[in-house]
Amino acid sequence: MNKKTRHIIIVLLGLIIINFIGNTFFKRLDLTADKRYTLSNVSQKLINKIDDTLLINIYLEGDFPSEFQRLQIETRQFLEELQAENSHIKFQFINPKNISKSLIKKGMIPSQLVVDEDGKLSNTIIFPWAEVSYKNKTEIISLLSNSTTASQEEQLQSSIEKLEFSFANAVNNITLKNKPKIAVLSGNGELEDIYLYSFLSEVSKKYHLAKFTLDSVSTKPQKTLKELKKYDLAIIAKPTEKFNSKEKLTIDQFIINGGKSLWMIDNVQADTDSLYNNGKMLAYPRDLNLTDLLFSYGIRINNKLIQDLYSAKIPLATGNIGNQPQFKNLNWFFHPLVNGNPKHPITKNILPTRLRFSTQIDTLKNNIKKTPLLISSVLTKKVGTPNFIELQSISKTPRQEDFKSGNQLFAVLLEGNFTSAYANRIKPFETKNFTEKSDFNKMIVIADGDIAKNQILKNEPYDLSVDKWTKQRFGNKDFLLNSIDYLLDDSGLINLRNKTITLNILNKQKAYTEKTFWQILNIIFPLTIVGLFGFIFNYYRKKKYN
Repeated sequence: MNKKTRHIIIVLLGLIIINFIGNTFFKRLDLTADKRYTLSNVSQKLINKIDDTLLINIYLEGDFPSEFQRLQIETRQFLEELQAENSHIKFQFINPKNISKSLIKKGMIPSQLVVDEDGKLSNTIIFPWAEVSYKNKTEIISLLSNSTTASQEEQLQSSIEKLEFSFANAVNNITLKNKPKIAVLSGNGELEDIYLYSFLSEVSKKYHLAKFTLDSVSTKPQKTLKELKKYDLAIIAKPTEKFNSKEKLTIDQFIINGGKSLWMIDNVQADTDSLYNNGKMLAYPRDLNLTDLLFSYGIRINNKLIQDLYSAKIPLATGNIGNQPQFKNLNWFFHPLVNGNPKHPITKNILPTRLRFSTQIDTLKNNIKKTPLLISSVLTKKVGTPNFIELQSISKTPRQEDFKSGNQLFAVLLEGNFTSAYANRIKPFETKNFTEKSDFNKMIVIADGDIAKNQILKNEPYDLSVDKWTKQRFGNKDFLLNSIDYLLDDSGLINLRNKTITLNILNKQKAYTEKTFWQILNIIFPLTIVGLFGFIFNYYRKKKYN
């Protein structure tokens, strides 16, 4: 065997060994600076629970703008990471062109985009949706962020940031065996079911939901407390009647024994419908007898209404043309349009939230961690109550110097070991397992009872995310759903909403104005360099060998 043959055999054996090692030991490396393709521990745990085929259909296929081709590519690469983690996961991209009607029936509403190509604007329709199927269960995922953004590029970045959370959340929902139970408290004049329908119908898709009345506390307090403790979370949505001491102790012991709570409290009697009907109304403090209870947890809800120059609009008749009244949408400063905390997963990348006749929250010093969730702009004004509010005041031009109260806190997250409000007080009824201090627990308090109240159109509940008159979109539903997810999430799944990535976005305007320059630089310049090199090379050869 000659030396050349030995070299060939050694090379072939080396290739066989490398191929064997490559097939036996598989490892994907994420070389991106922000580790966008590295799955979190939460996602890995969820994915590894899958023991049967999980099929993902992605309808982001077809002809669409280059930005959303990027979303398609990022989605494909992320799903490849899931597939590499668990081989039971299968996915396919489907062109929705011929099945659009069936997708719409499933709730996958298409998005109309304004496309800027070469300085020309055009419209295009895409279906930015995915469908996850596992063991006869199905979950749909929106791949396009609804957050408030200045451009489609920012919307794209927000959508890519949400990819891991969206798919991990869908997998969690579809594989969850024991759903947490939520009690919607009633008996103290809370919002009627029809006004909570838009919000609670979404909650019921993920959690067990039931109405729980506190009426029986007066006769059977111990039994009522025992039944309430079976729930994981309690929703208190705009009570209008005073809580008695037995009801307060029941709620207190539910919280101290680990129950989560979402409070939506109106401390002032003021209603938009009354204002429309009469043109003016008297806004006055509402005594719910909850001050001492919330005080023990570290907050106080005040009785002054907040006006904010950054506010939502309401329709108002401004005149008639013929016999038809003419309406105009005007800013109503008693309806603050509030931005969320951009650093918290509950409020990151959601639309501004609309509040109606809201007061503000003061936080008190104790051992509870307090995280602001909804904060007004700096251009606010406090209005004391009782006070008459007139609809015609909307026509007055505001003076900015009157709006100098600064940022106001409307919603706060409380986390820590809560102390019972009845730790050193006489208890209204005896309970065998009274607890003075809780283990780590969470609650959210919102100083507005109408934040979850949907409008009614033709006797049917209207979408909480949209105003039926102005068609303006709000983040109310997303905020409330994220709040419940955060309160009931013990795995850290909701924290994936805080994932941040950095995309290198093309400046379209600059690319269009400098189009000719870059075409010359990328096409003509390389050819010129090659031609010049060939000319010099041939000239040198002729000179050398002639």
